[in-house]
Amino acid sequence: MHVNVVRAIGLFVGVAVLVVAVGWLCGAEKGAQFSATLVVCAGVLVYLFGESLALRAMRARPVSEIEQPELYRIVRELATAARQPMPKLYLSPVRSPNAFATGGSPRRAALCCTTGLLSALDERELRGVIAHELAHIRSHDTLISSVAATLTAVIAAMSAVAFLLPLGESEETDMPNLLGGLMLVLLAPLAALVVHFGVGRRREFRADEQAARMTGDPEGLADALSKLEAGTYRYPLPRERSLLASAHLMTTNPFPCGVGRLFAAHPPTTERVRRLRRLRREWDLGG
Repeated sequence: MHVNVVRAIGLFVGVAVLVVAVGWLCGAEKGAQFSATLVVCAGVLVYLFGESLALRAMRARPVSEIEQPELYRIVRELATAARQPMPKLYLSPVRSPNAFATGGSPRRAALCCTTGLLSALDERELRGVIAHELAHIRSHDTLISSVAATLTAVIAAMSAVAFLLPLGESEETDMPNLLGGLMLVLLAPLAALVVHFGVGRRREFRADEQAARMTGDPEGLADALSKLEAGTYRYPLPRERSLLASAHLMTTNPFPCGVGRLFAAHPPTTERVRRLRRLRREWDLGG
């Protein structure tokens, strides 16, 4: 069993225990029952829709080779060189330049590019971004990322729904609102921790290096990352719960400002670019 499969199972079990504990703390038996119900729903969502939640959040649609022959050519060339199955390709009608991969295994993987990405990058840079996402697929990062995205979305929904449910025993006070506020305070950081501990930042460095070796061009990915970061400032995504929960899937953090930083699972782009350029220099010296 791949290590990321074990990590995904451990992440789900750990979050389930924490969520039920928070529910008990805030609402005793009723709170625990409510939390347990959400955990069961989360399990169903992970199993049935975990691979498609990010695609739905980004309003992505399947794209055919007739529509995007160059994209298909690049993905096919890189997947063949990496000896891995070609993922299904999706296109998101978003101006913010970015890409992400999702799926429980390389054979079930999907790769999505935004229209902003295709218009902002040249082929050399696009190959770097595609290779980066293929590296995530090959390492089974997409499985644990999909689980983390689903759990984060459920936790965010839990904090919102808590305001509407009478978890307390008293009907003479504003206890439901107070408990809902407490759950919001406790669960928002928990949602962020799911992303940070479930995904981690080292995987981005690893995927960058694997992409550079796949294309033989660290500079191409470095230039692409710089353009992607500039594009997220120019065309920011709306801070919707579903998008915040899926932010860690993207090649670069699509929410560089405000509350989006809480859910940032990416290292600083400047550090990623610096490492890629250093890799290029090491190759040149070694060659």
